[in-house]
Amino acid sequence: MKYRSLALLPALLLSASLAACSPSGGTSDDTGDGRTVLDVWLMRDSVSAEFQKEFETGFEASHPEIDLKIQIQEWEGIGEKVTAALASNDAPDVIEVGNTQVAQYAQSGGLTDFSDRVDELGGDSWLEGLAEPGSYDGKQYGIPYYAANRVVIHRTDLFEKAGVDPAAIRTREQWIAATRKLDQGGTQGIYLPGQNWYVLAGFVWDEGGDLAVESGGEWKGGLDSPEALRAMDFYRRLQALGKGPKDSDEARPPQAEVMAQGKVAQLIAVPGGAKVIEEKNPELKGKLGFFPIPGKTAEEPGAVFTGGSDLVVPAVAAHQEEAFTFIRELTGDAWQKKLAVAMSYVPNKTTLADAVSGDPGTAAMAAGAANGHATPNTPQWAAVEAKNPIKEYMTAVLTGSDAESEAAEASRTITDTLNSGS
Repeated sequence: MKYRSLALLPALLLSASLAACSPSGGTSDDTGDGRTVLDVWLMRDSVSAEFQKEFETGFEASHPEIDLKIQIQEWEGIGEKVTAALASNDAPDVIEVGNTQVAQYAQSGGLTDFSDRVDELGGDSWLEGLAEPGSYDGKQYGIPYYAANRVVIHRTDLFEKAGVDPAAIRTREQWIAATRKLDQGGTQGIYLPGQNWYVLAGFVWDEGGDLAVESGGEWKGGLDSPEALRAMDFYRRLQALGKGPKDSDEARPPQAEVMAQGKVAQLIAVPGGAKVIEEKNPELKGKLGFFPIPGKTAEEPGAVFTGGSDLVVPAVAAHQEEAFTFIRELTGDAWQKKLAVAMSYVPNKTTLADAVSGDPGTAAMAAGAANGHATPNTPQWAAVEAKNPIKEYMTAVLTGSDAESEAAEASRTITDTLNSGS
């Protein structure tokens, strides 16, 4: 996911392009001076050129026996490219993948199992939203790399004018009350499109439900559970305190551009959305703030979908131990802190949240990440998103249809889709 939706990978390219994109050959281990060439694929925008150079220099200084070759890949078409690499004899040694894609790659047996090395990597502190989807069938294949999640971006001037203190908004009901005060005088209390299903998922998790649950090897859609129905009802109440369209998502129209028009008090997005708002309307610079999505109770912030990346090693990779050394360094505390500051990401461990305390948006994101979740951990989930019955369900409820019957229908579609590949 760059935030993967917070982001899933797009459709795939032909695997014939693989060889052309791996100039160092993937399996070469001779630089002419006896060093091992370690080929790594990182994704566009996961690191800056400056950070990449700093890391490469530091890594090779600490490990002079390794010649690190990082290749930056594009998100478009990466799915089939990775699949082809895993099936080849010329795979890179380390690959960055979206956290929700690990299961589909692991299902084929093409990834190295790191289950016996989790402790060595500090796995007891990993963000659950990265670690859980990085596992498949009880084994850990994906190593958490970095995370991002949604927060509330708000207009500090409009909050002050309405007499609303964002620091006092700790629960969802307090959020509703505050948003109601903001929703007046030509200002939308919140811009929340009707099909922002990732936000709904957070409310479902808050209530103790899930989008789908597995039992005895079979999956069952969970939108018709009492917990999920309560979540949808809260979404309906919140969405009504603005003019967000009921039949489209956050990209149609781009919600940051809507807020830039100056008539919206808050929206739910990754912190980077604030930069887009300011670019579209420079008059809003210095007038945007952030807070975690409020929880059902004040004890913890609201549940959020954790987007981000994991690092995997192909089972056919030529340099398994060197690949592990690379992963241990890049996901270790020292470089995670530097990456978080450089890229405004959430570090991969809950114990590192203080590293971004100086950045208000990232700090709010890190606070929410402590209650991060992932979509159901099955290779078939991508097919659910392709059909997206959740979006259709949300629009139906928001336009007056019976929530229970619509939830039951959407759950049946999820159930059938998830079990179609079993």
